[in-house]
Amino acid sequence: MSSPAQPLAASLVQSVDWLAIAPPTIAAVAGLVVLVADLFLPEHRKALLGWTSVAGLAAATAMLLPLLDGDRSTFCLTGDAAVCSYTADRFTLVIQFLVLGGALLSALLSVTALKDARKELPEGEYWFLLVSSAAGAALLPASRDLATLIVALEVASLPAFALVGLRYGDRKSSEAALKFFLSSVTATAVSLMGISFVYATTGTLYLTQVADRIQNVDGQFHTLAQTGVVLTLVGFAFKTAAVPFHFWVPDTYVGAPLPIAAYLSVIGKAVGFSGLILVTVVALPSYADVWGPALAALAALTMTVGNVGALRQQATRAYSAVRLLAWSSVGQAGYLLVPIAAAAYSGDAEKSIGSTVAYALMYGAVNLGAFAVAALVGRTKSLNRVADYRGLYASSPLSALLLAFFLLCLAGLPPGIIGLFAKVTVFSAAVDAGLGWLAVIMAVNVVIALFYYLQWTALLFRAPEGEPVKHRVPGPVTAAIALTGVLGIALSGAPQLVLRFTDTGLF
Repeated sequence: MSSPAQPLAASLVQSVDWLAIAPPTIAAVAGLVVLVADLFLPEHRKALLGWTSVAGLAAATAMLLPLLDGDRSTFCLTGDAAVCSYTADRFTLVIQFLVLGGALLSALLSVTALKDARKELPEGEYWFLLVSSAAGAALLPASRDLATLIVALEVASLPAFALVGLRYGDRKSSEAALKFFLSSVTATAVSLMGISFVYATTGTLYLTQVADRIQNVDGQFHTLAQTGVVLTLVGFAFKTAAVPFHFWVPDTYVGAPLPIAAYLSVIGKAVGFSGLILVTVVALPSYADVWGPALAALAALTMTVGNVGALRQQATRAYSAVRLLAWSSVGQAGYLLVPIAAAAYSGDAEKSIGSTVAYALMYGAVNLGAFAVAALVGRTKSLNRVADYRGLYASSPLSALLLAFFLLCLAGLPPGIIGLFAKVTVFSAAVDAGLGWLAVIMAVNVVIALFYYLQWTALLFRAPEGEPVKHRVPGPVTAAIALTGVLGIALSGAPQLVLRFTDTGLF
């Protein structure tokens, strides 16, 4: 005879949709495999760890394909299947593709970087940290409760701190890691306090339940709820490198190994922006009057400071190419914030969010491509100055043409049609939402950015000073440059493909 406790226990047990959680799970398993294998592999076989990581990230990316046939959810509330902790919808899959694909390209660049480092970077620790961070980044866009969201954010961020400062005996790298760590921990603490305030006023962590309950908060808790919303935004503003929370970016990118700078510029931003979208548009739509103006102001400030910072970079300064890309990424973060701010004012929030997702895909592909070419040049020019790219066409024509294409995409000029298309999409989101002033500021910033992007592009085709240095392109770097080039050219040839991502499935 069964006891009354048995039916209750059975009701609390739920099956896990392993297919839905396969992408982050495979990445996490690959990280564990690398960690254990590192204990047993002799020193001369450590390169196998890199290729194991590449294979794991490729498999995790491939597992997105079976999920395209419809939305899937798991870890749901007992008795309410609509309230879940993990959801694999269109928004999740697009961000996971960006995150895992970007991590795969960063891993390809890392294979060569570790070989060139000559034991300055410990391979086992490097690959474990990189793949673990990618697993956390892949989990975040699927998170539908605040606890899972914060855990995923920290799993993505904590290994990144270590990766920045992993190079043995490099003071610049250690200083960059410390600055990154301290500012990030502060932002996380502020964000956690904000989330605790939201939980105190709603009594739930699930995003959809927060959205319902926070509208009916007692008057005496209204200020507490507003404070929670603002503090939560501060934490995610740091992750997106929005001004004034951007100060860690230039030094961190310069101090980190170049593949990690590329990783942070794309995957780090994808994590921050997907978290910001989930918190604002999904969990707190009724507080659009609080986060809408705040994000609009942040967008204007971020794009302006980022582009002016990039404009001030001197071509002959050490690491100026990486610094320029760092400041450029801050400016691009401003453009990415525009449609999220517009969602607060627009009647079609889903379309606005789709504009951010579409822009993020374009930015991810071409920015990783630019970093890949920078990694190639950095193999022979260790200071990686913008001036070092003079005459690149004479020594490596294809690399120069692709870098020119990537820079023109970031500038929004033909033949980088996808860059122009993405900027027009973001611009129209601002105009449709009635944010004309923000659209004007964006237009001014696009003009400012044209100057430094075109200046760098022109330098590639000028006559080289002295004999041109031939750049031998290793296979992994060739693969990374080729993949980003093919993706950028394909999207420029058919920019309408990006429109498919404006239906995010979040609503």
